Amino acid sequence: MPRRSRLAAALAAVLAVALGAVALAGCGSGDGPRADGKLSVEASFYPLQWVAEQVGGDHVAVGSLTKPGAEPHDLELTPRDVAAIQDADVVLYLSGFQPAVDDAIDDVSGGTVFDAKASGRLDRTFTPIEDGESNADEAGSVDPHFWLDPTRLADVATAFAKALGQQDPAHAADYTAGATALVAKLDRLDASFRAGLADCANPDLVTSHNAFGYLAARYGLTQEGITGLTPEDEPSASDLAAVTKFVKAKKVRTIYFETLVSPDIAETVAREAGVKTAVLDPLEGLNDDSQGSDYLEVMASNLKNLQAGQPCP
Repeated sequence: MPRRSRLAAALAAVLAVALGAVALAGCGSGDGPRADGKLSVEASFYPLQWVAEQVGGDHVAVGSLTKPGAEPHDLELTPRDVAAIQDADVVLYLSGFQPAVDDAIDDVSGGTVFDAKASGRLDRTFTPIEDGESNADEAGSVDPHFWLDPTRLADVATAFAKALGQQDPAHAADYTAGATALVAKLDRLDASFRAGLADCANPDLVTSHNAFGYLAARYGLTQEGITGLTPEDEPSASDLAAVTKFVKAKKVRTIYFETLVSPDIAETVAREAGVKTAVLDPLEGLNDDSQGSDYLEVMASNLKNLQAGQPCP
């Protein structure tokens, strides 16, 4: 094909994608239930997707911007994802967690946008790691992983039910009932964690990913993360040496790693310190390696692994 023809074909393809995205975005009304009677809800990542499904029940059709097994921190949206946000009756997200989603939310003109930040009570902070060094200029950044404290996730469910009811008043009572049932499940989960972690031999929780601050604070543990808030953060050699020294000094028995990223860093520290490793899932997304099929099952597996690793009676 001549060079000019190839260029024309390429431009035509780009234009087709752009027009397709515009057409998809234009389909949405944000004015209430779809033709099948269900509200379209777009959640930004798994824990929020699960809440939307539990609260909305049969009255909602829920999609997730973060696909199963994907790492949500560095999510990049496709034109179809942006169109889904524009087309949704309700968007459920966490501001400050996924910059691409924040940018797309700024352009939403219809429907309801629900930010879980306020009801999730994000009050824990951290210091980011960049190129193996702590970034003092960003000390005090907000830790977003509130959903690992079931009581905070319960508060989000209650607030989200009200948002659904405002968008779909005909089923407001059902959304309230869905949230009430979910809160009861989360309360039982919280009780099992409080009982199961009440008398652990070692409260020091060493994790590959610095994402368990809310869980640790809720259940009397102290988190020591090998990397920063983002799983891909690379610790320096001095960081690894410091964590290894900490593990030995505190008589830590287990280093925890997660399913969505490589366990190499955790295994390196565990090998140097002569301890074992186990899975502790931050529930940012599910995949085939997850120890459970939903939030409750994975959290129950986390509890068992913590009881064995800390250890707790």
